[in-house]
This record gives sequence, C-alpha cells and structure tokens, in this order.
Amino acid sequence: MEQIKIGTCVPGQKVEEWLPGMLDAGFECFEVNFHMSYEGYDLPKLAETVKRIVDGRPVNVATLGYYCNPIQNPDHFENLKHVIDVAPLFGTDMVSTFAGAYNGRPVDEAMPKFKEVFTELCKRAADKGLRLVIENCPMGGTWQYAQENIAFNPRAWEMMFDAVPAENLGLEWEPGHQILQLIDPVEQLREWAPKVFHLHGKDGTVKKDVLRRYGVLGAMDFAPERTPGFGDTNWRDIFSILHEHNFVGDVCVEGYHDPVYRGQWEMTAQKHALQYLKWCRGGDFVPNPWDKA
Repeated sequence: MEQIKIGTCVPGQKVEEWLPGMLDAGFECFEVNFHMSYEGYDLPKLAETVKRIVDGRPVNVATLGYYCNPIQNPDHFENLKHVIDVAPLFGTDMVSTFAGAYNGRPVDEAMPKFKEVFTELCKRAADKGLRLVIENCPMGGTWQYAQENIAFNPRAWEMMFDAVPAENLGLEWEPGHQILQLIDPVEQLREWAPKVFHLHGKDGTVKKDVLRRYGVLGAMDFAPERTPGFGDTNWRDIFSILHEHNFVGDVCVEGYHDPVYRGQWEMTAQKHALQYLKWCRGGDFVPNPWDKA
C-alpha cells in the first residue's frame, strides 16, 4: 500500500509564477493544467521549466491536464493527441481531460463519437505507457443539455466504459461535482473506486436552507464548491476506501472555487487543505519498528 500524495493544481500559464511558492508550501505533487486551449505554449519547453523549478525536490507531476471537448471540436482532439505525446516529458504517466459533448444535446447522443474518439486516444496513451483520466465535472450541463463533458454522472460512466473498455481509461474524481447532484460521494466511491485513477481535492456543501426555500433550478447556489476541510465530505472515509482498493495515484487540491476562502485567502485555504488531507490519510507513513530486519 503506497502513501497517497497531496498536491495542488497549477495552471500551465502560471507555472513560473506560482509553482515555486506551492512547492515551498509543502505540496507533495502537482497537476499542470490548461482549459480548452494551451494558449500557444510550447509544451516541451514548459516541461523543461517544470524540471528546472522542481530541481531535485521529492515531488512529481501527478498528471498533465488539458480539459477540452474532443467530441465536438476537431482541433481539441488534435491538441489532446499532442498533450498525450508530450506528457512523458513532464515525468508523468497520466493525462487528464474531459470526455467532451455535443453542447446543448443529450448525453446519449455523444456516445458513438465518444467511442470513436477515446478508442483512438486510449490506444495512443497506452502505447506511451499512459493512463487517460476524465474529470467528473458537469460544466453546468444536464443529461438533456450537456456542456463540454458528458462524464459527470455514473449513468454516463457505465455507458462510457462499456463503449471503451480500455484498462488505461479511468476517472479523475472529486466529491464536489457529485454533491452538486445530491449524490452521496462516499457511497459512490465505494462502487467506482476501481476506475478512479486520480482525485481532485475539492469538496462541496449542501445548503439545506437554500434547498428548501429555492430548490435546485438555479435561483440560488444550493451546493457551493468548497476547499477540502470546509465541505461536507468525510475525507477519512475517502482515503480508507482508496486504500482498500489499492489505489495508486495522488490527490491534487483544486482551489480557486471556494466562495469564502478566496482572493487573498486562497493560499490559507490551500495550506489548510494540505494539512487536513494529510491528517485524513493518517499523516506521514511510519514504518513499523518491529519490521526491521
């Protein structure tokens, strides 16, 4: 059983500016990510920048993220293939993305294209020894009106993994996206842990008073996203379930979403999440003194 590392997410365009401070704060790994575009960045050069900043520290790139819509946008599909090709330069064995969608159309309609696109992507990733993980973010969509990513609900996961039964295809999972759907994330993880390859450290809180008064159709935010340590999820259970399933991966705090601890309080929240998640996993691994030869 390996110790699960606690890291953070660093936008690719902020690597030079933010990554040194994140490493000084004590994060044990990190995700480099881009959203919809990598904005003209030369990714091999960025990989060299990452190596220079890390400079021998005992940290790793947990995953290289490019969150895009490869179903609807052919350019995203081509860009994602490039991200897969360069991921080994970052020293990671994982690429994170969205499943894609036909925006404004039902999830079901995207499944044939999902099968076509991800059959090719998974083979490309497998040839390079990579795992491909899909975040469970709804991007504001619903089952009938999907937006950018169909992979937000376990019904879609069943269809996706049936369409593409590749061993290197899994989920990048977080509780907050499920709490928004009023799904119990702990019970869900018990079922889906074998397909969870990476976690985003983001939580959520159900505001029952708002739910009772305004319901779920958007008049008020009834389930705001929270930094771990301020949300509803018992992360001790999360780590226990992961260990029970011999999880091999990391948890990267996805900040910049908390409605309270934000702005000048962002690093306070992220540092708290780091300490809280380390506590929930049991602290640092300590070998048994009686196991010494």
